[in-house]
Amino acid sequence: MKLQPVSKISGIASKDFVKDYLTKGQPVIIKDFISPDSACWTKWSYDYFKEIAGSEVINVYGKEEESQNYAASPPVGKMTFGEYLDKITAEPTELRLFLFNLLKIRPELKKDVIYNDVTGGKVIQGLPYMFFGGEGSSTRNHFDIDMSHVFISQFQGYKRIWLFPNDQSDLMYKLPYNFHSIANLKTSSTEDYPALKLLDGYEAVIGPGETCYMPAGWWHYIQYETEGYSISVRALANSLGEKLKGARNLFITRFFDDTMRKMLKDKWLDYKVEVATRRADKAIKRHNK
Repeated sequence: MKLQPVSKISGIASKDFVKDYLTKGQPVIIKDFISPDSACWTKWSYDYFKEIAGSEVINVYGKEEESQNYAASPPVGKMTFGEYLDKITAEPTELRLFLFNLLKIRPELKKDVIYNDVTGGKVIQGLPYMFFGGEGSSTRNHFDIDMSHVFISQFQGYKRIWLFPNDQSDLMYKLPYNFHSIANLKTSSTEDYPALKLLDGYEAVIGPGETCYMPAGWWHYIQYETEGYSISVRALANSLGEKLKGARNLFITRFFDDTMRKMLKDKWLDYKVEVATRRADKAIKRHNK
């Protein structure tokens, strides 16, 4: 697997960002996507979050290897938001909060974030999501079901993100009718998954105030180097074809997969693993030619 560092930019004009990054689908780290004048930088803290929402009961998520047959991993437990923040502060943990929308529970927080929308108005600022994780936690390797561009901004701690274009899906051992890989990019053996050796992607490490732009449909494997949290916002894909593919994923593909899983149970996953492996073997042969 080859990884090259993602470059960093700041002060870019919207027309230049759209031309050089959004249209080309080129990942980049933006150092000023969240304005330094935003109140979040002085106002937000774990103590503040516990004060305004610490009693909220939340779902927590852990390792995803045991939920390969699901488009989205089921939660592994519940606790209050305050208890979760205390846990990730006290010790490393694999527990994460997935699509936890504190900004919906406490919508007044949206006013604390000022976006420097380098897309010239394409970012959907009204649909933010927050992600929290403990040191050592990670997401499985996946691309987003809706095929949108994603801007993930770090507010506390550090994340390491590995990025790969969608045309490397076969090398990823992508499960058919799903949007994730059966291989763990960090821990899986290349003897078991030899196609992983042929991956060619990018590595981004983002800290407070930095935003990673992930182009529509790109694979990403996110690792929490420390405990921390981030906010993601989206922009619609460039082409009509990508938009239609995202709509098909949301409204057809995932429901077909759910139906087949209920009908065939483990046989459905066995079939998808077989297909993913066969496609990876063919991708290796194409590469070797």
